[in-house]
Amino acid sequence: MDKLTAKTLKGNWATLLLPILSDQSIDFTLLADEIDGLIDAGVNGIYSNGTAGEFHNQTEAEFDRINLLLAEKCRKSAMPFQIGCSHPSPIISLERLKRAVSLKPDAFQVILPDWVIATGCEQIDFLKGMENHANGIPLVLYNPPHAKLELKPEDYLRFKTEIPSLIGIKVLSRDAEWTEKMKEYASHLSVFVPGHFLAKGVQSGIASGAYSNVACINPVAAQKCWELMHSDLEEALRIEGNIRKFFETCIVPYQKQGFSNPALDKFLAAVGGYIKIPTRLRWPYKWISEDDVLSVRKQAQQLIPEFFNP
Repeated sequence: MDKLTAKTLKGNWATLLLPILSDQSIDFTLLADEIDGLIDAGVNGIYSNGTAGEFHNQTEAEFDRINLLLAEKCRKSAMPFQIGCSHPSPIISLERLKRAVSLKPDAFQVILPDWVIATGCEQIDFLKGMENHANGIPLVLYNPPHAKLELKPEDYLRFKTEIPSLIGIKVLSRDAEWTEKMKEYASHLSVFVPGHFLAKGVQSGIASGAYSNVACINPVAAQKCWELMHSDLEEALRIEGNIRKFFETCIVPYQKQGFSNPALDKFLAAVGGYIKIPTRLRWPYKWISEDDVLSVRKQAQQLIPEFFNP
């Protein structure tokens, strides 16, 4: 694959979820099977260590082993992949990136330092430091609403000349005013949104793709939805409307109970059944019981049948 740019970074990218055993270890056999399944699904790419990949709760040895496995399998199959080097500590983020350079991912995903909020100048210094050690591999900035600091559209313009290797961002879609500002200030970047807002983002002209929670349910169906957005946008919007009804009916109640985004995404995978991993999270975080899967699956099959008969 040619080097990723802001213009070529597109599509339905699937997240790597960590299979956690009852003894708190990672099931690497199941992880390997998951990667194989995502490759077989034909998604546009796979990324490790997003929020749902529990980047915040791994040892450094585990980080290295996860990403070596991902890199080996993706290179063998010519599957594009990105490595998340994120960590609340900027020093650990940088060390992760330095070690992962040899794996030659298509991009590195990073977050801004997340314990002490970085000022504008500090954000530039951090991203420059990551860029300087990335050996020409482009950067993607994760800045969802649960980040300690959620950037405004005009903030992205500061990065245009200062951080030329920054090609993309992950954000939450907002209102029409936000969309117009993003078109003005972030037109040099590939803008990725959550999977259940992707068709709407394509319609508005802002979204280039999704680091997709929807792909957790079924990556094959999520890929077909992405392709449908370019052949029959109205139908894609109809399906997406039903996906949001499913989220509001079946997933938001768990969110209101305090379950984290990783817990929600692993539960989505269990409901969909394509990705065969347990819903368990690592200590001290709570996960949604697998006893809830069948009842929610029945509702999902009614609301989004395309994800069970893709």
